[in-house]
Amino acid sequence: MGCCHYPAVGEGCDGAFTVDTSRITFGQGCLAEVGDRARALGMTRVALFSDARVARLPHFEKVRQSLLAAGLDVAVYTDVHVEPTDRSFLDAARFASELRPDGYVSLGGGSVIDTCKAANLYATHPADFLAYVNAPVGEGRPVPGPLKPHLACPTTSGTGSEVTGITIFDLLSLAAKTGIASPALRPTEALIDPDCTTTLPGEVVAASGLDVLSHALESYTARPYVRRPAPARPSLRPMSQGANPWSDLGCREALRLMGLYLERGVKDAQDSEAREQLMWAATLAGIAFGNAGVHAPHGMAYAVAGRVRDFHPSGYPEGEALVPHGMAVIVNAPAVFRYTATASPERHLEAAGYLGADVRGAGPGDAGEVLAGRLVQVMRAVGMPNGLGGVGYTDADVEALTEGAFPQQRLLQNAPREMTRPVLNDLFHQALRYW
Repeated sequence: MGCCHYPAVGEGCDGAFTVDTSRITFGQGCLAEVGDRARALGMTRVALFSDARVARLPHFEKVRQSLLAAGLDVAVYTDVHVEPTDRSFLDAARFASELRPDGYVSLGGGSVIDTCKAANLYATHPADFLAYVNAPVGEGRPVPGPLKPHLACPTTSGTGSEVTGITIFDLLSLAAKTGIASPALRPTEALIDPDCTTTLPGEVVAASGLDVLSHALESYTARPYVRRPAPARPSLRPMSQGANPWSDLGCREALRLMGLYLERGVKDAQDSEAREQLMWAATLAGIAFGNAGVHAPHGMAYAVAGRVRDFHPSGYPEGEALVPHGMAVIVNAPAVFRYTATASPERHLEAAGYLGADVRGAGPGDAGEVLAGRLVQVMRAVGMPNGLGGVGYTDADVEALTEGAFPQQRLLQNAPREMTRPVLNDLFHQALRYW
């Protein structure tokens, strides 16, 4: 008998799931609490991480002054690279190693929070850079112990990094993204203030919001936890456990909120209701995928972002080619969900319905097309490029994209259907154009 309407546990598979998350404070104006929260965590010498753009906004000074008012010594690091690389992680780790703080505060999007996680890790437990990086790209060595306290303050409604034990970066030698995953990386606390999103350009809200949407979709349709091989010891149970009853709760609500508020939040920065609801959806989806894991759209996205040539999205820093993370994810998503729908058509149809699709009269054989069609509709409504071709890729790039995505086994093995090289190759071809 399975738990909560899940199927029975497969032979040799896990019969339990684990729930983890950061402590969360959510609400307008809660950023003012950062000084008191940091002091309560025992911080005295704080490394405050941000990026150059956020550092010019009122939110940054609000945080810095709150820390100073709490009597804390504050050292600022604002050289975070948007879409960080192994090189920028190492620069941040050197700063932290020299400073030797007893706590960290990050204020920014996923790039800032991820960079802060990496700096904390390598300053606390020094090692060769690839030691902790996910296998097979790196050694996948377990983090040997706890890190310093980290208070994460997101300024975008997207990555969910403030509640996950995952940090993502571009490995320059591989020309693809990869990451480090460990419960030790999860921030101690998250202060999630929707007021931070009022300054975001609509293009950034669109890309980060579609990352949220795909977090929820991928977690909801991931291989069920009862179909994942049991770990050798309970303490080795992975964070990417697969779909489970806890994560399902967050996925369903995040999808519903995305369907209602994403287009509104993109088109009107003054729509405070929409922007707040998107921030809440990002929190829910972050908790969900932090306990279930994402799968193929994210695994494919790491190659899409890592091999970018000359795409320059509006709303992002000029002078450097990049495909924003949420955009790199969503251009793959319709193709992937058409393929995975046969593994669990009922879940794919449910997800489409939560997202706002009309599923009346749709049967199991329609699930992939219904969900893919709704995704394309949302993409067009918020100004996303038309698939991989819209960010500069052609048929000639598919082999390289496949080779860049295939090493992302931590993600690909969480998919409900097998993701072989030929399958990935076919999915990349399908993702070149949708309309």
